[in-house]
Amino acid sequence: MDTLTAARGQMEVSLAFHIIFAAVGIGLPLLMVIAEGLWLRTGREHYRALAQKWAKATALTFVVGAVSGTALSFELGLLWPRFMALAGGVVGPTFALEGYAFFIEAIFIGLYLYGWDRLSPRAHWLTGVPVAVSGAASGVLVLAANAWMQTPGGFQVAGGRLVAVDPLAPFKATAWLDMALHSTLSSYIATSFAVAGVYAAGMLRGRRDAYHRSALGIALAIGTVTALLQPLSGDISARRVARTQPAKLAAAEALFRTQRRAPLLLGGIPDAAAGRTRFGLELPGGLSLLVGHDLDTEVKGLDSVPPEQRPNVLVTHLAFDTMIGSAMLLIAAGVAYWVVRRRRKGDVARPWLLRALLASSPLGFLALEAGWLVTEVGRQPWVIYNVMPTADAVTPVTDVPVTFFGFSVVYLALGTALVLLLRRLATGAPAPGGGAEEEVRSVA
Repeated sequence: MDTLTAARGQMEVSLAFHIIFAAVGIGLPLLMVIAEGLWLRTGREHYRALAQKWAKATALTFVVGAVSGTALSFELGLLWPRFMALAGGVVGPTFALEGYAFFIEAIFIGLYLYGWDRLSPRAHWLTGVPVAVSGAASGVLVLAANAWMQTPGGFQVAGGRLVAVDPLAPFKATAWLDMALHSTLSSYIATSFAVAGVYAAGMLRGRRDAYHRSALGIALAIGTVTALLQPLSGDISARRVARTQPAKLAAAEALFRTQRRAPLLLGGIPDAAAGRTRFGLELPGGLSLLVGHDLDTEVKGLDSVPPEQRPNVLVTHLAFDTMIGSAMLLIAAGVAYWVVRRRRKGDVARPWLLRALLASSPLGFLALEAGWLVTEVGRQPWVIYNVMPTADAVTPVTDVPVTFFGFSVVYLALGTALVLLLRRLATGAPAPGGGAEEEVRSVA
């Protein structure tokens, strides 16, 4: 394994691991705040119990996310020193601001966890709001760095260096707002459906109490709304990518030839060498309509890009299809839940529905990982699009394969420890008459 492959592999493993905890850190605090708000409004103890349970899970994932995020920051400097030498002054402020949001989140998680029965109920609920807000803000701020790498601007190049750099360049990047919106919605979707799956499993095993029903309802209220909003966000992102990174869109849709009335491809296995896709279903004019809202819109294909500057078409297209397919299944599951709930007057304990929710629970994270693959693989071979090739950014050190395998073992150990801790935390509804603090063992 050469240095470039090992360095890219290590970043891919690190990001794939970290993005899960970043998403949970954005999504779970919102569910927590909603649950406690419902307790304040109704006085029903199971809402308080849910808020306490989700607060503990938030704290656990926050700790693991902090460890993996710290490792990523070291990897940027160790694996990509030439990139940091060139662009560190541009992307550095985004990481600094993300750090402020991180510390705010840490402070208020502590207040929230230890403030039960020490603060007034309303004051305690208010300490949860900054946890939810700062969690989302962390993701939005750090994405500015990646958005700038996707659509760089606000600088001049002189003598191989960036000069006349606008200090707000990352936040003026064309891709920032739509990437931030799409990523934040994805985090809410992934977390909400994962939580829904946990409580659907509990209900399948007989736990049909208010605790489980309410948890399912809260999670799917957020999950369904954000899943329905996501296609609008995706449309905004796709149209921007068509303007700023046409090779990425062409790879995602396996469009080998620039054309008007470009088809929208569903499925299929691209053959980059032959310049065609096997087994796919084409909707004539669909891609042109999506990109320009006009069937006659010209969409640039991979033939508009030199072969050495084309992304990996197979990986990008399959990841894109995985993301879209998972999103559609999640929308279907969420809508089915609300239809059944309305028709059955709140009774959602239908085995087929609960099984569908359980089966769909990992799809949000699958879509999140697949979308990140589209974003990153679709940008290759550039680390800074059209400015710096990835091969020019990597460290000259040759021992990277060793650290790649070492970090992989560390992440595996962290993930295993977290699963075991969360499993011990999964203790179900409060015992009847036992209050919010007393819990009984269950499968939830």
